[in-house]
Amino acid sequence: MTEAPERMLPLYESKLLHQFDHRWATYESDGSTRDATDEEKDDPRFEVEPRYWVPESSAADTLNGRWNEAWATVWRGIARSTDIRTAIATATDGIAGGGNYDYFLAGNSGLNSLIATGFLNSFVFDYVVRQKLTGMHLQFSVMAQLVAPEPREITGLISWTRESGTAWFGSRLCELLYTSERLAPAARLLGDQGEPFRWDIERRGLIRAELDAAFFHLYGVARDDVDYIMETFPIVRRKDEVAHGEYRTKRVILEVHDAMQRAIDTGTAYQTILNPPPGLGPRHPARESS
Repeated sequence: MTEAPERMLPLYESKLLHQFDHRWATYESDGSTRDATDEEKDDPRFEVEPRYWVPESSAADTLNGRWNEAWATVWRGIARSTDIRTAIATATDGIAGGGNYDYFLAGNSGLNSLIATGFLNSFVFDYVVRQKLTGMHLQFSVMAQLVAPEPREITGLISWTRESGTAWFGSRLCELLYTSERLAPAARLLGDQGEPFRWDIERRGLIRAELDAAFFHLYGVARDDVDYIMETFPIVRRKDEVAHGEYRTKRVILEVHDAMQRAIDTGTAYQTILNPPPGLGPRHPARESS
C-alpha cells in the first residue's frame, strides 16, 4: 500500500512576514517578491507563495518536540533600529526560515505564546529593543535581556477593565491574527469559534492603538514618556502625516492611554473606541457545504 505523501509547509523568510501578518509579501513565478495587497489579505483562503516548501516533519525536528500546535509565534531575526519598526512578530502556520526568524514558545504555553505577539509588536517593547540592538540581528541572546511583562500580568486581572487580561487581550489579538483560515487553530485557543475576521485596515489600527496604550500602562510608562517614545519612530510619524495630515498613531494611543488612566483612577471600566467591540468585528461568511 502506497503511503500518503507528507504534508508540505511553507518556509517563511524574513521578507514574507510582518507585525500581526503572516501574509505580508509573496513570491512571484519569476522569483521576485511583492507585497500582498489588502484585497488579497481580505480573502481568508489567500496565502503567500514561499520560495521553498519543506516537509512537516522538519518543523518537528526544528522544535525538537517542544511544540505541538499547528502554528507558532515567531519574531524576525533580521532587524534594524532604523526601519519603520524593529521588533516584528506574528503567528504563522509555516516554518521560520533558518536564521531569519526564531520561535517564541512562552514556556510551551500556546495561549501565552499568542498573547506575546501583543507586547512583541508594541511600541514600548520596540523602544526597549532599539536601546539594546547594536547590529542587524535580534537574536535570542538579546531577547533574553529585555524586560517584558510576566504572563500573569497580561492574563490576570488588569487595572483599567473588569475583564481578565486573557479576555481583553485575547479578543483584540484574535481579530488581528485570525484573518486566514489557516490560523483557525490559534483562534480556537483564544476561545473564538467563528469564521476569520475581515482585513479591515481602520479597525486594525484602532485595535493596535488600544494594545499599545495597554502595554505602556503595563510597563508603567507615564503620559509624557509615551509622547517622547512615540517621537522616536520618525518613519511612523512621516507616513501618518502623509496619509492623515497628522501623527494620528501617537494621538490615538495618547487618547486611549488617558482614557485607561481615568478608568484606573475612578475604578471604572475602560470603554473601547471600537464599534463593534474587539472580537465582534466583521467576519467572512462560512463556507457553503459542497
